[in-house]
Amino acid sequence: MIFDFLLPVTDVAIAHIQLLHHQCVGNTIRVHSEREGYPDLEGVKIALIGLRENRRDQNHLGETLSFTEIRRAFYELFPGNWHAVIADLGDVDKGASVEDTYFAVRSITESLVKKNIVPVFLGGSQDLVYPIYRSYDKLDQMVNLVNVDSRFDLGDTSKPLESHSYVGRIIVDKPYNLFNYSNIGFQTYFNPQEEIDLMKRLYFDAYRLGNVTANIKSVEPVMRDADIVAVDMGSIKSSELSYRHNKIPNGFEGKEICAICRYAGISDKVSSFGIFEYKNDSQEETAAMLVAQMLWYFIEGVNYRTNEDLDVEKGNFITYQVPVDDEVLTFYKSEKTERWWIEIPFISGLNNKLKRHTLLPCTHQDYLDAIHQNIPERWFKARKKNEV
Repeated sequence: MIFDFLLPVTDVAIAHIQLLHHQCVGNTIRVHSEREGYPDLEGVKIALIGLRENRRDQNHLGETLSFTEIRRAFYELFPGNWHAVIADLGDVDKGASVEDTYFAVRSITESLVKKNIVPVFLGGSQDLVYPIYRSYDKLDQMVNLVNVDSRFDLGDTSKPLESHSYVGRIIVDKPYNLFNYSNIGFQTYFNPQEEIDLMKRLYFDAYRLGNVTANIKSVEPVMRDADIVAVDMGSIKSSELSYRHNKIPNGFEGKEICAICRYAGISDKVSSFGIFEYKNDSQEETAAMLVAQMLWYFIEGVNYRTNEDLDVEKGNFITYQVPVDDEVLTFYKSEKTERWWIEIPFISGLNNKLKRHTLLPCTHQDYLDAIHQNIPERWFKARKKNEV
């Protein structure tokens, strides 16, 4: 039972709900409390869970995590025109060992995803993405991971797993379920050249901070094909968080990171979402409110999912074929949402898990570029991965 791993929401956060307007988020969601016990999960679409584990944070100083301030800030917000039922399931405490915590996170994620409930995690060191990813082992699908981060987190896989090497371990550890890894917002000076070269050799996607902030809409196709989205608080510049100990002069602004979270929420495929590397401090109310608003925008996105059927044979798409050199690129435009996809040719005999990737999300600009004889880079990378 997943509730065996969860501590109830603190009495301080629960008491705060009593002071709020009856239409605030805190009065519209189901909360795991000491007094009322576990909430009913029937009909729940989104489950909020705190992860207090941070022992493998590269900069761990022994601090104890608390998400009470985030919850207070989140509960105060007014929901939009939401229809999805939300539950706050409380926190996963540190286990006797980090591996014990990993087991709890993996079990909770697997259980919720199977119930078609989207777990929304608050962390904790970002190595916790590893057990979230491993929870997909039994779901018979390849996984697309999107990391909103200034670093790639590939690290040295010969050393113990930690917050700056979890992606490397995902790549090398069996079973191999990772189809694609995308980084949004990397800053070159935070990444060693060998990791930059490795990203290129593996045909993974990497989007520099400046390119993303110049065109925030470029994030949408990446999120549309994601299964797991992890946001590192280190991708946000310090002035937005008022962290006194975090030296990040460049990064996403509040409105940009909230837009990114909304794109993650509106994706029909994203089934796990998390915000990691939160450093709680009683003085950091600005940081808590920003995280609360990031949660709000993700949930707003989930409520506006279209559940679009990508079966092109049903005739819900307009097809465009563009000759480029010796290739003929096939684009599809949805009549429902006007979003675009490009078809990836498949090699016969490949693992059936890859079938769902026959259509790669793209933009209208990708189609226009193809008309001008420029093959979209993401199409090229996806085809190369299919040939491996």
